[in-house]
Amino acid sequence: MATASDIDGLFQLSLDEFTAARNALAARLKKAGRADEAERVKTLAKPQISAWAVNQLFWKHRKAFDRLIAAGERFRRAQAAQLAGKTGDLRPPLEARREALTELARAAAGVLRDAGHNPSSDMMRRVTTTLEAIATYGAHPDAPPAGRLIDDLEPPGFEALAALIPRDGRGARGSDGPTRVIPFRQKPARTANRKKPTAEELERQQEEERKAQLAAARGALEDAERALRDARKTAEQAEAALKKAAARAKEIEKEKAEVEKRFEKASAEADEARQEARRIASDAENAAQELEDAERALEKARRELATLSSDEKRPR
Repeated sequence: MATASDIDGLFQLSLDEFTAARNALAARLKKAGRADEAERVKTLAKPQISAWAVNQLFWKHRKAFDRLIAAGERFRRAQAAQLAGKTGDLRPPLEARREALTELARAAAGVLRDAGHNPSSDMMRRVTTTLEAIATYGAHPDAPPAGRLIDDLEPPGFEALAALIPRDGRGARGSDGPTRVIPFRQKPARTANRKKPTAEELERQQEEERKAQLAAARGALEDAERALRDARKTAEQAEAALKKAAARAKEIEKEKAEVEKRFEKASAEADEARQEARRIASDAENAAQELEDAERALEKARRELATLSSDEKRPR
């Protein structure tokens, strides 16, 4: 059977090498009499460029990649604790997750450039979205196969995200208190000497069971309503954060445009200053030459005057 390292090796190659190496591996398997394995290997699709870049982060930047997984796991557990009604600050794990994403995004841009691919804004958006999805799954068993991605990933939806919330089995929604669902209790076996319950006793038992079922249903309803309120609150907070981020992005774009405008103006002024400096330098050079010419003329005039004066003093 093709080993895991054989498959991993394919996804570590450059995109230009992938198809030929995959076909060569399939051919070796087929020659060895492993037709089924060869066919499975042959069906491995060539990754998209953005997915390939994320794969390379897993293989070549493992420490940073593991930090993202750990940060995503901490953030997911912090969310679960908050949904369970526990107090806690989401900011530290959220900040650690953001830092890990930023670090890997920078590394991905370098990986793309080194391989001759353009790390455009759209390409980096796709890479970052996939990394965010991986961080959301964290170390969950259902997480996508890191290092073997074919296409981009999208963060899981609400229902899938709810399934990722860890449960520790200590009560409703992972709380420390006892569960509100009344457990089933097995009735003790009747003994031969026990009397048959009367109609009144049976009615009383049925009433107690009905009350217990009603209490359990009310408790479950309360838990569901509380979970809905918490989910709405989380959604409102996320929507507010999204609006704030959008406003900040718009503000940054405006600042960027202003900075670019100032840069263009400064560049034009710098060009003018350089031209003015060259003109002044040329003028200074001409002035120096004129000074030198004047000094030579003065010296020549002095020599001529001295010669004339000497001739005048001689006796005739």
